[in-house]
Amino acid sequence: MAGCRQPPELGGHNVNRSILSLLFWLLRISLLLGLLSLLHPPRSRAVLGPVQQVETEVPILCTHTRFSDEVEEWKIAQSLELVRELGAATIVEFFPWAYIEPHRSNFQWEKVDRVQRQAENQGIQVIARLGLVPRWAQGDRDANEVTLNYLPATAYEDFARFVGVFAERYAGKIDRLIIWNEPNLVHEWGYEELPPAEVYVKLLAMSYAAAHAANPNVEVLLAPLAPTLEPAGSPYGLDDLIYLERILAAGAGEVFDAVALHTYGGNRPPEEAPAVQRINFRRMELHRSLLKRYGQGEKPVYVTEFGWNDHPRWVHAVSTAQRSEYTLAAYRWAEKRWPWLEELCLWVLRFPVDAGDYRDHFTLLTSEFQVKPLYHSLQAYGRGGEERESLWLPEPE
Repeated sequence: MAGCRQPPELGGHNVNRSILSLLFWLLRISLLLGLLSLLHPPRSRAVLGPVQQVETEVPILCTHTRFSDEVEEWKIAQSLELVRELGAATIVEFFPWAYIEPHRSNFQWEKVDRVQRQAENQGIQVIARLGLVPRWAQGDRDANEVTLNYLPATAYEDFARFVGVFAERYAGKIDRLIIWNEPNLVHEWGYEELPPAEVYVKLLAMSYAAAHAANPNVEVLLAPLAPTLEPAGSPYGLDDLIYLERILAAGAGEVFDAVALHTYGGNRPPEEAPAVQRINFRRMELHRSLLKRYGQGEKPVYVTEFGWNDHPRWVHAVSTAQRSEYTLAAYRWAEKRWPWLEELCLWVLRFPVDAGDYRDHFTLLTSEFQVKPLYHSLQAYGRGGEERESLWLPEPE
């Protein structure tokens, strides 16, 4: 009824009061959130605390990290704090060329800087592995053909220049550089035909010259080879011992300061004797024999990846208990019998995101920072506890 209709001005007054009340509460909520942010800053921030120092009785204790795809710096900080608490004074980290120089001469250093500053804050040294080819360096390939590591000969100079810039920027902070990764595998060259060993030696020589020109104190490491028995002509790669001998025969000894090696145990115990047709932990002894044969036996050796896997259904895995037993025995073996070894770096500390397959069972921590049994065992070993004193040490065959 018209006579009962609310006057327009009264309805407008109520609407205004409602809006003012809503604005008032929004203001209060904003102020409250502001105060909370001051008390608990966003976890993506990582404020540096007091400078730390690694306490360890095992100087060769080391782990490979995986920060290249980590988004939040606080996760890098937390990971490196756990590395320090483990008793490891060194990490190996991959720094992709494609991420750092996405466009020619346009360098973006923040991802490297944050790893370096957090590692330095924890008293941890960094060994840098360099690789992964940016799109612009892959020439005129069709966009659908671009792969991660395709490196045409025309881009060797570009890669070497990048190595030199990296060496200069981080001189005195990151002085050990690994040039490429597992060059005896086809997929490490963008799934192209495996290049002859001489091609890798050329890339190594150019990178060596650029690195030393930029930083006289740099240590250039020969790329680690993938342990494999692939025969000549395989579409996947080439036996690591064959490839290493070809590298050395091509004169690589003149253009590296140290050697990086990968050695995995599979499901075999660490004391099992090495053999040409066998993949096991001590296979690296055959690598060292080749180095000595070519006059390179005095150069430092770094194992930048090794370990056992405890996936319950993977054919190459061991049990969780065996994983701890074998890993600790491997460290004891290296300490007692390999005085020439600089670092023994376990693959891998943690992945930013769980892979959801056997790869997760190489880690010491889950992506959510849940600590696995091997971490605790290694920590006790590195700190010199009873577990270290009573650790089983196998005899060689």
